[in-house]
Amino acid sequence: MQFLENFTPQLIVDSPGRINIIGEHTDYNLGYILPTAIDKTIKFSFQKNGSENTCQIYSLGYDTGFEADLGSIAKSEVQWENYVLGVLHQIALRTDKLRGFDCIIESKLPIGSGVSSSAALECGLAYGLNELFDLGLSKIDIVELSRAAEHNYVGTKCGIMDQYASVMSKEGHVILLDCESLEATYIPIEIAPYRILLLNTNVSHSLATGEYNTRRSECESGVAMIQAQNTEVKALRHVDLQTLATYKDTMDPIVYKRCSYVIEENQRVLDAVKALKENDLKTLGTLMYETHQGLSEQYEVSCPELDFLVDFSKGRDGVLGARMMGGGFGGCTINLVHEDAMEAFIEAASKAYAEKFNIALTAFEAQPREGTSIVK
Repeated sequence: MQFLENFTPQLIVDSPGRINIIGEHTDYNLGYILPTAIDKTIKFSFQKNGSENTCQIYSLGYDTGFEADLGSIAKSEVQWENYVLGVLHQIALRTDKLRGFDCIIESKLPIGSGVSSSAALECGLAYGLNELFDLGLSKIDIVELSRAAEHNYVGTKCGIMDQYASVMSKEGHVILLDCESLEATYIPIEIAPYRILLLNTNVSHSLATGEYNTRRSECESGVAMIQAQNTEVKALRHVDLQTLATYKDTMDPIVYKRCSYVIEENQRVLDAVKALKENDLKTLGTLMYETHQGLSEQYEVSCPELDFLVDFSKGRDGVLGARMMGGGFGGCTINLVHEDAMEAFIEAASKAYAEKFNIALTAFEAQPREGTSIVK
């Protein structure tokens, strides 16, 4: 692309991926989550190009780029372009101040690993354009328009977690987010000498192909059934296990399993916050294992590779907990590991994983950090 030759960035923005300590698939059920941004980011370099409508976007990772016209934004056949186009479309619905720009994107986030490279892409772009053109959008506007972009242009009916964590995180904290009221409580995460280790299965998943949206509709059908007799129920957030049990004989057994998991997981998030506040990392680890079992057996979004890694971690010296993280069907496990055991654990897990699946494991530590921010 020609603009690369004389590119001089006026603005550089860093947008992080995220981890979620616990609270998986609860966000779109208006429950609780416990995420934070991490020190792996996507970097965006922007310049205004003086045109009215021409936007040129180049990805260093894909070594390719495309041009978009603000006057006629439409979905692309190329999936990654839709994250960008979706954001441009959502901004255009909110303001007419956006003009032509050039942008270079450089990602240090492993795609498909469950650390939400998609939200980092959406939020970083929106954050940068807001700054570059003084659009007057608040941080929560950026969160909500980025989520709408993913719903409408990518087709994943995600909850609020990924975008919220990418933008709103604070260094050294996790966010207890109530996904109904969007009330956030920042909880210090002081887990030394333990660390957060991510093991990437390097098995890829594409949520938009249906399973993610299927889980959401299964939960919604459970809610609809309960709502018929309990009008105050708007989401699984408003249902307890006792109420759910009264539908065991009439509800589809698969839907019942999905709903049970979500209700139990909401409680686990609150229990995990208590454990963190009391520095009871053993309990936190146990809760992580319980979450994985629920995701694997009740919610059925795990896969053999994820199950293998979680099982492998059990009973190993220096490992307190592990679970699959993210939408599922691949991606990472998140592990709570003592710093002295880290090297040996990575080595042993990598060896066992390669022997079992003939796939190389990728391990990286995740440090909580602040959300999307301006570098220059």
